[in-house]
Amino acid sequence: MKLYYSPGACSLSPHIALKEAGLAFEAIAAPTKTHKLPDGSDYYAINPLGYVPLLVLDDGRQLREGPAIVQYIADQVPAKKLAPASGSFERYKLQEWLNFIGTELHKGFSPLFNPAMPEGGKAVSRTRLTSRLQWLDGELAKSPFLLGDTFTVADGYLFTVTSWCKHVGIDISGLTHLAAFIARVAARPAVQEALRAEGLLK
Repeated sequence: MKLYYSPGACSLSPHIALKEAGLAFEAIAAPTKTHKLPDGSDYYAINPLGYVPLLVLDDGRQLREGPAIVQYIADQVPAKKLAPASGSFERYKLQEWLNFIGTELHKGFSPLFNPAMPEGGKAVSRTRLTSRLQWLDGELAKSPFLLGDTFTVADGYLFTVTSWCKHVGIDISGLTHLAAFIARVAARPAVQEALRAEGLLK
């Protein structure tokens, strides 16, 4: 398998999932600013949409949406329990969390990274994101991970997205349960491996 990623972007989530799963893969940098691959070729030739992540299987088939990619990874190694069993109620709870992170959090950060977005628009986005994060903090008071006591691919996605707060002026220092969650996930060996591989941890 090949994972196309950009350091610190949402592709960190499947990068973490692959490390947690212990699967063999090749990580290929596809920086979102240049779209140039290490060999100098154009990333758009592989993924016309131009964004990351992109997972390419050994037979050439592709998955290009993070929530789908991480579930695929989890299902390759069910013994690791990175996702509940397909068809179970808990699997739908995982999908609920992946959708919440993707639509209510992930996309909410997009205006804050856009230099063309007026400051007024960014303020609206920060307010909305902060309210979602406050609610999330309450949910994390109930259990160490999103689905209870077990780390899943949803936790890797949440960790990835909340790591952007410090870059866009969102203060989460008062959200103690979220802060504890971030520290808990950051301490996982597989997460540290992924961070080092992307040059995000010395």
